[in-house]
Amino acid sequence: MQDTVWLDEEKDLLCYIDQTLLPNELKICTCNNIFDLYDIIKRLSIRGAPAIGVGAAIGLYAACARFEDESEDGFLYSFRKSAEIVNSSRPTAVNLSWAVRRMIKCAEGARGSGVEGIKIALKAEALAIYNEDIETCKMIGFYGDTLIRDGARILTHCNAGALAAVRYGTALAPIYTAHENGKSVSVYADETRPLLQGARLTAFELAENGIPVTLQCDNMAASLIAKGMIDMVLVGADRIAMNGDAANKIGTLGVAIIAKHFGIPFYVCAPLSTIDPFCESGKDIVIEQRNASEVTEMHYKKRMTHKNVSVYNPAFDVTPNELITGIITEKGIFKGYELSTIEQLASARA
Repeated sequence: MQDTVWLDEEKDLLCYIDQTLLPNELKICTCNNIFDLYDIIKRLSIRGAPAIGVGAAIGLYAACARFEDESEDGFLYSFRKSAEIVNSSRPTAVNLSWAVRRMIKCAEGARGSGVEGIKIALKAEALAIYNEDIETCKMIGFYGDTLIRDGARILTHCNAGALAAVRYGTALAPIYTAHENGKSVSVYADETRPLLQGARLTAFELAENGIPVTLQCDNMAASLIAKGMIDMVLVGADRIAMNGDAANKIGTLGVAIIAKHFGIPFYVCAPLSTIDPFCESGKDIVIEQRNASEVTEMHYKKRMTHKNVSVYNPAFDVTPNELITGIITEKGIFKGYELSTIEQLASARA
């Protein structure tokens, strides 16, 4: 399984799969510039909450490795300004700000070791975030697999697989683990309008890894569930509030409501870094609004609506905790009301 993002340690380059070109072209690109990094994240060449965090950390290091500041104060000033630019690229996915804060804290903590010493520390921190993501996704897969029976039929929305992280992913990690453990599993993937992450990415990576996958339009999910053809729903998240409300790709809320109506378990899969210790509920989550052309023109040869039509294009919606059966993390499976008891989150809020 190809990593989605990684560091070329010899050349100090952020390397990544350009997801805007999938599934028709698998292209590896590189970056070592802050403004390019901002653009890469903004236009979704790197997407998926965990991958954004890892990509931001590695990209910040790759850029600062080329800073010419000779004094620590000058270097740290440049680094903080660069971090602010990257952090502003997308507002909803909390892994981005989490990774940026870690890199800033690392840089400040290395003060006194000289500019080269700070760069060495930042490289180590970026690699730590990269390696932690791989292990975290493995553990999400481990805990999620305990919920999957042999022959399970699983519905997912958007892409929360290997392409949304470094490897394995979040919502697809339990599926990959179950497959590796010899279980027969099949997946129904919502196409996920308007950017088609399900059609372009989830279907692509599952098919490439030998897991049976059926693609469907988003508005077919209710019909599928009503016919008793789904055993469980697994989705990812871009930000989870402390009460268990979860923001994920637009359309997830509808799937959760349908699953609740028909008594189908609905699980959110995410690392602890996706849980925002400073966000009390879903009402506090800022929802990114994206360009109208994604709805009216992208993926079409010609514009598909009248030129004077207004477009509503939020990137995410928020699923309230009462619709979520459980949140699968690298530390276990939790209910929303249990998040405040997790030590790492409690200490962050202190």
